[in-house]
Amino acid sequence: MQYEGQICRAPMERASFMLPVMVGCSYNRCKFCNLFRHLKYRILPLEQIEDEIKRVKKVGGRPKKIFLGDGNAFGLKTERLDEILSMIQNYFPECQTVNMDATVTSILQKSEEELDKLYQKGVRHLYIGIESGLDDVLKFMKKDHNVSQAYEAVRRIKGAGMSFDAHIMTGVAGKGRGIENAEALAEFFDRTEPSHVVNFSMFLHREVPLYSDIKEQTFTPADELENLRGERRLVEILVEKQERQDNVILYDGFHDYIKFRVRGILPADREKMLDKLDKEILYFERQEPVFSYVQGECPDLEKCDGLNKVWDMA
Repeated sequence: MQYEGQICRAPMERASFMLPVMVGCSYNRCKFCNLFRHLKYRILPLEQIEDEIKRVKKVGGRPKKIFLGDGNAFGLKTERLDEILSMIQNYFPECQTVNMDATVTSILQKSEEELDKLYQKGVRHLYIGIESGLDDVLKFMKKDHNVSQAYEAVRRIKGAGMSFDAHIMTGVAGKGRGIENAEALAEFFDRTEPSHVVNFSMFLHREVPLYSDIKEQTFTPADELENLRGERRLVEILVEKQERQDNVILYDGFHDYIKFRVRGILPADREKMLDKLDKEILYFERQEPVFSYVQGECPDLEKCDGLNKVWDMA
């Protein structure tokens, strides 16, 4: 496979055939993101896409699930997506679902008729960077959508028959707002019912615009203890809401910097997940504050020291 940059896809797509249809991300302005900042965005030629499909077909590949990469493949014009989906149907008639990353804006730019057409051509599941349930946080991080727009985007894709996974980040609201953000996100998920919530603890990367805000003290980061407490509150509320509505949510929470992960099916796995979080919280209550400060390009991130030289931890 010809691929530029680092492979970036949801953990749930690790068994899918990843078919690159673009390089980089068409938006690429989120303050916290370092995944595609070093790449020049461009759409790959149809000939190159078809060559990759032919290569997989030639070696006996018969994928039932295909993931279109890279960042925000759903942002391609419907006509281009339709051509790609037609090729997939032609070479892999056994393919049951085509999934990809999307932004709220890329969804809203498509008409309901276009969304219906894409569903009919095999698009079933989108991964959306919701990130926060607070409008001022989304604006500060330059997410290019607000909460009401996120509600509308989810309503429209569900109306077309698609489902979605929500990607969020503990720490994105900054110091002192972890619980507030958790409660806002729980309300959003209660109303939108994602299939899966993937929660990443935000890296404080010195090569992204957010680092300048940290140095200028216009953004004060939360430490990993606050992030864990916010995550616990989110899981706690999600359990209560799912029990009331008899719904199920798959939840996966990553804290790569401190090498901690909590996952399960809510509400069934409530006790083991909360217990695991409680033990980790108790451990970090006895430690000096830990911040997920890193440098380097994803996925080869390196931890950095000297945090008290970057911001005031008081």
